Amino acid sequence: MTGFWYRTIASLAALALVGALLPGPVAVAAGPLRVGGAVLEPVDLEALQGFPGTEAAAALDAFRRTCAAPPVEIAPTVTGSAEDLAAACARAASAKPQEAGSFFVRNFDAYRIVRPGEAGGPPRRTGFLTGYFEPELTGDLSAGPGFSTPALARPDDLVSLGPGETRPGLDPALRAARATRTGFEPYPDRATIEDGGIGERARPLVYLRDPVDLFVLQVQGSGRVRLPDGRAVRVLYDGRNGRPYTSVAKLIVQAGHLPLEGLTLPRWTGWLRANPELAKPLMRANASYIFFRLAEVEDPSLGPPGAAGIPLTPGRSLAVDSSLWRYGTPFWLEGRIAGEDAAGRLVVAADTGSAIVGPARGDLYLGTGEAAGIAAGNLRDPVGFVVLLPKPRTSPSGSPAAAGAP
Repeated sequence: MTGFWYRTIASLAALALVGALLPGPVAVAAGPLRVGGAVLEPVDLEALQGFPGTEAAAALDAFRRTCAAPPVEIAPTVTGSAEDLAAACARAASAKPQEAGSFFVRNFDAYRIVRPGEAGGPPRRTGFLTGYFEPELTGDLSAGPGFSTPALARPDDLVSLGPGETRPGLDPALRAARATRTGFEPYPDRATIEDGGIGERARPLVYLRDPVDLFVLQVQGSGRVRLPDGRAVRVLYDGRNGRPYTSVAKLIVQAGHLPLEGLTLPRWTGWLRANPELAKPLMRANASYIFFRLAEVEDPSLGPPGAAGIPLTPGRSLAVDSSLWRYGTPFWLEGRIAGEDAAGRLVVAADTGSAIVGPARGDLYLGTGEAAGIAAGNLRDPVGFVVLLPKPRTSPSGSPAAAGAP
């Protein structure tokens, strides 16, 4: 306990310095750190049950991979110092696999994310974790018998809007626009695009079996497509029409077609295929539409590039709210994830998603193919979120923090 309180006091004493380096929705003055309405409660990283978990070296590898990512546009509201994270990245280069746990202890301060209680209830110390995966589908580069549904390339009149960016006359909630001769307008929705509303700008990249396969590909954001000659190509996210996302699985339940209990991906997609007349308007109720690009499968053990720009690591890459958290930020997920025996898991923020909103909300990438899809569909767990923020490069006394050994 003495060590815990010493670290807590030291962390609180450093808040003034840390606050100067934490842009965005973080309140430091006269109180604890706050992010997105949640309090960051200092905790002793070494005292967390199960930390650093099994295969901590895999988390270190995922962290290094994210460190090597090319610069990407991020929201100005993200939490954490880019300079301090870069310093931790530099030290990670010399960390040995067996030192993975001690590397994170030496270079990061841990904070449990605690949200206000609902209706005046007690504070909430758990968030919500789901899973996602990379589907592997069958397709062809040309239309033909059995392959009639095209996955489209990004149109040349699509303008994607960055975090916080808007265009005159557009609803600020829209995240993309259509460039016209007179300015910008909302990009067509799913139904309009499917009915030929973008004309010759609808350029097919690859043809899939049916509209449900395309819908799954768009929901997941990317996938592998196995071609008739046995080759596999990656179909990667390359923009969206900016319209809001609506969960079709939720609509199926609301309409009374399937019960919520046991609603797995194979079950609701199977229902869509078995009921094409009912399925079409339900899928079109999701106005969001995703466009793609093709790429080679360079390393089959890794997933597609996430929003951070680097390949996702199965079981270690986490999609987060990119308006709150910086890519490369490690998290300790407290709890038994998907029924595993481990008490927690060390992961790294490397992706985002339109449904991932809030400081204690995450989507864990679980891999490629059918088994990963089943695991992802079953992962809907309340877990604790502990964020690891890089220690300041300079301590309150002016000496380097965590200098020397990684």
